[in-house]
Amino acid sequence: MTPARRTVAPETGCFDRDGFTYIRALFSLEEVDALRAAVTPLFQQSDRAGVQGLLQHCSAVVEIARTPALIEALTDLAGTKPFAVRGILFDKNPDANWRVSWHQDLAIAVRERADIPGFGPWSVKGGVVHAHAPVSVLERMLTVRIHLDDADESNGALQVLPDSHRAGKLDGSATERKIEGTKPVTCTARAGDALVMRPLVLHASAPAVSPTHRRVIHIEYAVDELPEPLQWFERI
Repeated sequence: MTPARRTVAPETGCFDRDGFTYIRALFSLEEVDALRAAVTPLFQQSDRAGVQGLLQHCSAVVEIARTPALIEALTDLAGTKPFAVRGILFDKNPDANWRVSWHQDLAIAVRERADIPGFGPWSVKGGVVHAHAPVSVLERMLTVRIHLDDADESNGALQVLPDSHRAGKLDGSATERKIEGTKPVTCTARAGDALVMRPLVLHASAPAVSPTHRRVIHIEYAVDELPEPLQWFERI
């Protein structure tokens, strides 16, 4: 699939303040249809509601991760050109209608473990080495969620707590204070829209009230290489 060459811009708002923004209609419905066709076989091969290693297993997703219009928009937000480092495919559906509690995305995927100060605890998920990264790495990363279906309250759209990314890593009590003191925003989207967020933004999702499909291509971007000998697992 060759993405359309066009200029897009993030939705107006304060990304630095809120920690999230939208790129509306990043992909056309025809492009979304092609993406659904490209990723559907991956779901059929998996017994879970998510597929890891997406940048290794789907060339169509690699193409969209490199879409010039998307990279240009992300460069404007990050202040420097980013590169994709991980891809995950999610599908909240009638057979996998899960709840996700409020959390920050702290773990990154790397090729091999190396005991570097600031990285850890370590884990292995699906055969891939993960480590909690220091704030200095996470606060410069971007996550892009490309919607392959409409998302709203009825099918468990993502919720975020604006401004929660600016306090670094939050422990349980700090998270509770943020939840109590901040009104959550439901990230409603149409198929083809992209949500851009900082990994440190607190986010959650409720089970779908009317579960059908809520498919999302989740792509993480970095602007820096990791300290040697650490390497991003899926860097493209």
